[in-house]
Amino acid sequence: MRAILLLFTVCFSVLSFSQNDALFDEANKLYNDKKYAESIEKYESILNSGIHSAELYHNLGNANYKLNNTAQSIYYFEKALLLNPDDSEIKNNLRYAEKMRIDAIDKVPKVGFARIVNNIVNTFSADSWAKIAISGVILFVLLFLMYHFAYATTRKRIAFIVSAISLIVACFSVFMAFQKERLHKKDNPAIVFAQESRVKAEANKSSEEVFRLHEGTKVQVLETYEDWSKIKLSDDSTGWILSADIQLLRSF
Repeated sequence: MRAILLLFTVCFSVLSFSQNDALFDEANKLYNDKKYAESIEKYESILNSGIHSAELYHNLGNANYKLNNTAQSIYYFEKALLLNPDDSEIKNNLRYAEKMRIDAIDKVPKVGFARIVNNIVNTFSADSWAKIAISGVILFVLLFLMYHFAYATTRKRIAFIVSAISLIVACFSVFMAFQKERLHKKDNPAIVFAQESRVKAEANKSSEEVFRLHEGTKVQVLETYEDWSKIKLSDDSTGWILSADIQLLRSF
């Protein structure tokens, strides 16, 4: 019985992938024929089936850009970058889409020691830092064994020094991995989808308005309360916005 169920699952998966490939090809053809709205419908039907990829989000961004859908194009380009952060074409297209935004918000640069630490942490992903740490520990163990069993004084000295360095690198990499994971958890970006949204000082409609945001602006969500989200801009301005006016980027 289990074998039959497994076979059925495999067949269903193959069929679903085949259907999605066909839909993707249809959507690409519609895009090439400049039928952008129709291509978006096809791409979104693939998303609704649970398939997510940088290429799919990139194509959705391109189609929405052609229709001057500011928020949607920026949103999908940003999601594509989350899945493929090193793709230069996605980065370039995102820059073009960002020119359609109304809001021009300055970015407060990190300075001093905080900037140095931030640059080091962001050199690698958390997984890469963890791999470096594991490699450092393995190297430390091997060199420590060499130090223990070596007879020549020079070999023992070299093995000891390099093993100590390996251990320091391993400990440093573990610290960097935790820091990177902490930054990742704090990073909760969203895109404003409302054409214009009034940002309040507190989480209620009668509160004082502190500023307004327009579609396509990227914000950081700090916390949520009922129908409101506390956001932070790149210039460190904060306020409360209706949660319905934004869409989170890390929701897949």
